Amino acid sequence: MSDAKIVLDTCIVSYLMKGGPLAEVYLPHLQGRLLAVSFITVGELYYGAEKAKWGAKRRQELETALRNFVVIPYDHEIARCYGRVVAERYRHPIDPNDAWIAACTVRHGVPLVTHNARHFKGISSLKIVTEFKDSEPA
Repeated sequence: MSDAKIVLDTCIVSYLMKGGPLAEVYLPHLQGRLLAVSFITVGELYYGAEKAKWGAKRRQELETALRNFVVIPYDHEIARCYGRVVAERYRHPIDPNDAWIAACTVRHGVPLVTHNARHFKGISSLKIVTEFKDSEPA
């Protein structure tokens, strides 16, 4: 497993874009690393912009922020990993977008930084980095 690269869940990218306490909490995990996001995260961020009816300035800020990350594109090995993740979570179904994010992370053998660790429970080949404490609301 590479310590140099790390994949960020959508929530972490959102925290970084907004700034604030949660962004600060995760910064130590990100410093000195190659930061990657899944193609799914990019789609989720654009969805958020559409849903919130962002104007041109905020959309440009999103475009600028996305340049700070390597985007992991779809490939057939990610699709295979997706199938394994969904099958492993068969009895406790996983949201399809979370399954794709997990598959991107598993395929590249790097940790996933998320504040929503419970979304990814039970995926044996996935290493999670989180600062979420069970007593906190998500």
